[in-house]
Amino acid sequence: MKIAGFDIGGANTDLAVVDFDEKGNITSIKTDFRYLPMWSRKDELSLTLLELLGDDIDDIDAVGVSMTAELADNYQNKSEGVRDISRMVMDTFNLPVAFVSLQGMVNYETVLKEPLELAAANWIATAPLAAYMAPDCIFIDTGSTTTDIIPIKNGTECAKGRTDLQRLVTGELVYTGTLRTNVATIVDKVPLKDEWVRTASELFAVTADVHLVLGNITREDYTSETPDGSGNSREDALLRLSRVVCGDLDLLSEDDVIQMARYIHQKQVEQVAEALEQVHQRENLELVITTGLGMNVIGRKAAELLGLPVRTMEDILTTEDCVVAPAVGTALLMHQFTESGKIMSL
Repeated sequence: MKIAGFDIGGANTDLAVVDFDEKGNITSIKTDFRYLPMWSRKDELSLTLLELLGDDIDDIDAVGVSMTAELADNYQNKSEGVRDISRMVMDTFNLPVAFVSLQGMVNYETVLKEPLELAAANWIATAPLAAYMAPDCIFIDTGSTTTDIIPIKNGTECAKGRTDLQRLVTGELVYTGTLRTNVATIVDKVPLKDEWVRTASELFAVTADVHLVLGNITREDYTSETPDGSGNSREDALLRLSRVVCGDLDLLSEDDVIQMARYIHQKQVEQVAEALEQVHQRENLELVITTGLGMNVIGRKAAELLGLPVRTMEDILTTEDCVVAPAVGTALLMHQFTESGKIMSL
């Protein structure tokens, strides 16, 4: 059986195609993703889903979907977003389809009745992967835009917050990521030579620029739009970062910009560590398991800053699969849902 798992985010749509043998064992995993800003190009979702699948579409037995794109600001509320996204998915596939909710996988009929149960619930799909590695842990998933910090006890997620709003309070969601976070939301001052310089509160540079300059990501990883619409070379990123202090590469040297970038990176790690400490103290959990594009450069470093033991999902998945872990988890949940027979209620 071959299952497609999609994670439809506000900026990226991720895919995992997981092949299972007759005993339910995984025989292969293939992953991919596309940059698709849902706030401006949501009408391209159906085509994007089909393009991601490519030739695999003829072999797919069922489709599972998780989402966070309902938060896109072209929707008036989350219910509208969930219903619109799920409708587009249903219109795309003539296959069994189910969706990740806070209660597990649900069919389309349930989505229409209880749309808020699906809002930003993709971490529900990732939790079982972390629980497989350790029944008692905190898993951190740092993607392009956000960081989830989810406690797991006795093999089951035990997050206190169920909505994004609640999770921002409980420390289980930090709105910072590897690519798309505005640098001005992380720092209001940066070190420059022997002085502290206030930053400009503009969208001059994003965290992708920071991590590219520091060598934490590659140009291929820089999949989001650049703030100035120019390229994603290292030189481009250096220039954007120089503008954070109203400078340019005539006024600042490369070493100056790197000094700034290192400080911004450290402050981003500290933001995640502060939330991780909140969850760690409340739940009395020690082991941290990280995944996502920022698993090593943000999640791992946050755990290390607190002196907590840490592993990455690279222990069970490839590095590429870790980047789209919620899509992998969605495919696994969809397989279980299909095998349970509940899919027949669609």
